[in-house]
Amino acid sequence: MVTRRERPSQPGGDLFGTEDTGATAPSHGHNATPAPTQPLADRLRPTRLEDVVGQDHLLGPDGALTRMLERGTLASLILWGGPGVGKTTIARLLAAAAHLRFVQLSAVFSGVADLKRAFEDARRFAESRRGTLLFVDEIHRFNRAQQDGFLPVVENGTVVLVGATTENPSFALNSALLSRCQVMVLRRLDDPALDALLVRAEELTGKPLPLTESARTALRAMADGDGRYLLNMVEQILSLKTDKPLDPQALTSLLARRAVLYDRDREEHYNLISALHKSLRGSDPDAALYWFARMLEGGEDPRYIARRLTRFAAEDVGMADPSALPLALAAWETYERMGSPEGELALAQLVVHLGTAPKSNAIYKAYGAARRAAKTTGSLMPPAHILNAPTKLMKDIGYGAGYEYDHDTEEGFSGQNYFPDGMPRQRFYTPTGRGFEHEIRRRLDTWTRKRASRATSGDGS
Repeated sequence: MVTRRERPSQPGGDLFGTEDTGATAPSHGHNATPAPTQPLADRLRPTRLEDVVGQDHLLGPDGALTRMLERGTLASLILWGGPGVGKTTIARLLAAAAHLRFVQLSAVFSGVADLKRAFEDARRFAESRRGTLLFVDEIHRFNRAQQDGFLPVVENGTVVLVGATTENPSFALNSALLSRCQVMVLRRLDDPALDALLVRAEELTGKPLPLTESARTALRAMADGDGRYLLNMVEQILSLKTDKPLDPQALTSLLARRAVLYDRDREEHYNLISALHKSLRGSDPDAALYWFARMLEGGEDPRYIARRLTRFAAEDVGMADPSALPLALAAWETYERMGSPEGELALAQLVVHLGTAPKSNAIYKAYGAARRAAKTTGSLMPPAHILNAPTKLMKDIGYGAGYEYDHDTEEGFSGQNYFPDGMPRQRFYTPTGRGFEHEIRRRLDTWTRKRASRATSGDGS
């Protein structure tokens, strides 16, 4: 089992000024004598892995990182999570637990030369049997060539790489690098984890937060899962001179709410549109309205949402409610004419309509099946009886011969064959029977029987 060791009395430094070798654990899990000028978030930084809040799936008794340390083998890792969830802290503590020197780089401020120096230092220390944990913050900001530079030193064990990213590694990192690392997903801090930080802040400072219970709840909500942001707000609150506890209204007037995490060209964009689409498909208009509002609050272009809602009307509602598609176009046009915020109400109406409409993807499936048939049947000609014959030659060779004008029949249905000669009739569109498609299915079943009767009578041209 990997054990912790005492911090040397004079920690060494490297070219980047960030080498560390681990730490012993004060009884309360944070620095016993923090410098008063340090930000509260730094003063409360845990010095034991078990004191990291909100990541029990990784650091609890059965957590993935706990088991890795117990086996005495620390693999290269990618720590993926939002801001303020403990990525840097965990990397430092892993280095201490695994008896590795800790070196930190930021992809924002570092280049190839910095990486080469870090690798050379790691090789030099490896010769004296001392391993290096290289922590790279914002690793997704390195380009493909820089990411490829990690491959040899990770493969030969020169460094244990721990990269931190707020972006989905599947999109942000090279597949070659991902294949050599284990991805650990860090969760946004939930309400109990945030409250634990508040309690620790009160214990460290010796001051209770001047907040009512409802204001305390509101403060945690304002942090939006970010522990660092929460503690920064706590510092502002503790600096106040107030005679009575603040209520939620006084708190929000004092502090700015954290901006919604949303980037229109990153993963959150795709996560939220997926949530909106699937909420609509699941006929939950309330959840759909929530995700719609989340996207707008995050700064999404309403035109993008309108386009996706129009697609949904065709793909997931289809003929179960034929009014959905024209309503989608009308809502889109309303927004174009009125703009924000008035036009957004039309989109909200569309969201509710689509969420409450009967659903059918029968058109979507029928179109796909028809395309596959079109690709496999080549250039088959239409049957002669449905070809126009504008010239005498075309009439002489049989174009249009035997065509029956459906409107002249008693029921407006002739039952003739419209597939190419020699191609068996195929059924692409199968209505679900939900909504308006119930009536469509009844009609198609009637026409199918009439075609079968015509074929039996021998008049199947």
